[in-house]
Amino acid sequence: MKRKVSGLFVAISALIICSTTVADDGFASLFDGKSFDGWEGNMKVFRIEDGAIVAGSQKEAVAHNDFLCTKKEYSDFELRLKAKLVGAGDNAGIQFRSKRIPDHHEVIGYQCDMGSAWGRKIWGALYDESRRRKVLAEDEPDKVQKVYKANDWNEFVIRCEGSHIQIWLNGLQTVDFTEKEDVAKTGIIGLQIHGGKPAEASYKDIRIKDLTN
Repeated sequence: MKRKVSGLFVAISALIICSTTVADDGFASLFDGKSFDGWEGNMKVFRIEDGAIVAGSQKEAVAHNDFLCTKKEYSDFELRLKAKLVGAGDNAGIQFRSKRIPDHHEVIGYQCDMGSAWGRKIWGALYDESRRRKVLAEDEPDKVQKVYKANDWNEFVIRCEGSHIQIWLNGLQTVDFTEKEDVAKTGIIGLQIHGGKPAEASYKDIRIKDLTN
């Protein structure tokens, strides 16, 4: 009887280990839900609540754009995370292949947009922050409107391979862009809160898979 129980335990343990390996699928966590290990930024702006990174306020105006950035840089990767945005400010984003501007609160590089701007929903749009300062690619606003979840968690996938950049919002591909200009193909990952009207941006379940190997 002891042998059977032992054998069953080994089998179940092996199944659990196998399931964990399959679920991870080469992805590494960038945020442990408890600390800012591996990140840097203005900790008066960013905080941790209920296992998520949160920035901004729903009661007070946000002084200016602020970014929480990874200490490590990435080039070719697939990034997966969940994001939520609430408040009148209605603008935030996820930086990638970006750099901090020295002695400034801004960063420069690609941004996966969140929120509204120019009279339309820009969730999942590709914006060039502090560089060309324009939208490089986006899906039709009515399609985005159908999949985006107001005041709730939205799932993003951002994939970069060489000059090819792809973005998905809740399963909808919003960007399939090939860069033609000579711009940086490596940089930090950054989480933004946009300056302006009161708004609160939250990020969690942040995982990345290195595609350079």
